Amino acid sequence: MRAFYQIVELSKKHEIILASVSDNVVEDEDLEALKPFCKKILVHHLSKARLIGNLSKAFFNGKPFQVEYFFSEEFKDRIDNVIEEKKPDAIFCQLVRMAEYVKEVKHIPKTLDYQDAFSKGLERLAKKTSLLKKIPVRMEWKRMLKYEKQIFDSFEHSIIISEQDRKLIPHPKHDEIEIIPNGVDLNFYVPIQREKKYDLIFAGNMNYPPNVESALYIALRVMPLLIREKPDIKFVIAGATPSKEILALESENIHVTGWVDDIREPFSKSRIHLAPMFISIGLQNKILQAMAMKIPCIVSTLANNAIHAPTDDCLLIADKPEEYVDKILLLLNNREISERLSENAYKFVHENFTWSMMTNLLEKIIFKK
Repeated sequence: MRAFYQIVELSKKHEIILASVSDNVVEDEDLEALKPFCKKILVHHLSKARLIGNLSKAFFNGKPFQVEYFFSEEFKDRIDNVIEEKKPDAIFCQLVRMAEYVKEVKHIPKTLDYQDAFSKGLERLAKKTSLLKKIPVRMEWKRMLKYEKQIFDSFEHSIIISEQDRKLIPHPKHDEIEIIPNGVDLNFYVPIQREKKYDLIFAGNMNYPPNVESALYIALRVMPLLIREKPDIKFVIAGATPSKEILALESENIHVTGWVDDIREPFSKSRIHLAPMFISIGLQNKILQAMAMKIPCIVSTLANNAIHAPTDDCLLIADKPEEYVDKILLLLNNREISERLSENAYKFVHENFTWSMMTNLLEKIIFKK
């Protein structure tokens, strides 16, 4: 999403050559969606045999597995040839996974989008994962920590999604990394009038560990307390690929949607959006989307750290089950407060998180002398 909207906005002033690596076959309809915004598109498909070879190579060379996983000497040669032929004014690299392709280019200014502090997410996963997975995850964490530091010096400019992520990049000059948050598509995420079917919603990829943890927290720590006060309360978990743990939550009070064609539908049928995130990396796009749809939000302190929305004015903060219960009941029982939060949040997003605004900042960094 971040890459797509950056491409869309940058294409209004610049010609873009997109070079992309994929471990899946890219569908023609996806390429067609990008063609209006790109002068040229290079796509390299990595075969399963090549992926196995890359992972084996990473085991011995010390690079993060995810960096080696997506690397191809053949595709690097193609990229080098395009750079030599077209002589672009700037190179923009999304994610450290792709840095190997352009890190040695010296004659063209390069910008790296870290996006998140990947190493921090891996560190947290290493502490929570099963004993069988702990060794490889810990190995990847250590390698990524080292790589995030090393790759900084190969780029003239770098950006990241939030201040809390910037602090986690282990380079002595990490304060030089510019902060460019995500935006929200305000033509797509708009208030939609639907009959309210659910009181609460949590949305996201429901196989992603931080999302699973948050949904379980609501279902197992918050919902039992809420049901005592409001036995008919309804909670929907909306998002693709729900894990077995999430599927097992289905009950009279909890509904798990799985994949939905349009995430706006469960949003618009819900009264309150919850985001009890426990990991201090990234920016929760679903919060911005809910705000744009005028759905009041109750989020954790960590979730709001990347957004900096005024608390009690644009959203409510909760960090304990009892706090969530109190604030959920407050919004369900007080329409005036709920509508005030929704209106203020709607204005806040429109004033601070448009994609054009974020990409204007990005453009200045990419072409900074």
